[in-house]
Amino acid sequence: MSTNSPRRPHAEELQKARWRKSSYSGGANDCVEIAYVGAYVAVRDSKDLDLSPVILSRYALDDLLGQYTDGATCGG
Repeated sequence: MSTNSPRRPHAEELQKARWRKSSYSGGANDCVEIAYVGAYVAVRDSKDLDLSPVILSRYALDDLLGQYTDGATCGG
């Protein structure tokens, strides 16, 4: 059984990805966008698409969102 991690997405995959904006966005392009790219999730600032997106494993994103929805606060 291989223990190698899946390959991180390349720039062209991120450009072709289907980016989705949060339904909580006010429509003023003031939120984050997310795209599922293979085993990873890319997160970018919808106001500055020239910035590189943050790449997380799907597990890491699930864990992060789980911490948020479980009532955890930043720094504590």
